[in-house]
Amino acid sequence: MKTFRDNKRRVWTLEVNVAAIKRVRGLCKVDLNSIVEVDSENRPTAHLLEQLSSDPVLLVDVLYAICKPEAEKLGVSDEDFGESMAGDAIEQATEALLDEIVDFFPSAKRQVMRKVLNATRRFEEIARTRLDRILQDEQFEAKLVSELERSGGSFGTVPESAE
Repeated sequence: MKTFRDNKRRVWTLEVNVAAIKRVRGLCKVDLNSIVEVDSENRPTAHLLEQLSSDPVLLVDVLYAICKPEAEKLGVSDEDFGESMAGDAIEQATEALLDEIVDFFPSAKRQVMRKVLNATRRFEEIARTRLDRILQDEQFEAKLVSELERSGGSFGTVPESAE
């Protein structure tokens, strides 16, 4: 079982088991069994993994569905849960959820899924590092300003003042 802390400092325990997967299916219409699938060419694909990583609303809905028994005991509504999820809490919860999903599966599938998840995390880190280098480049701001000036100094037309 993995845990994460929300922005209200509550600690939530994630336990992915058959009951949790059924809850997620029923409440979110998401099948956690398909977090990693194999395409027609026998290559692993991770469409659901990408979707959960890029859609924080869906991610928080899935997290709430998994944590629902705990939330009900604490009197935490779906809305209250969502209000407490932003920034670092989402990042920590995502990592915990993905690790917990991988740990749910039997050994053979778990090994494949762990490799896909690790590769995804390495790719994200490489992308973050490259973006950070671009943003730290002193020429970046100058190029941005130059491009803005070249395009007329505006990204669209602004209506004139009524005055």
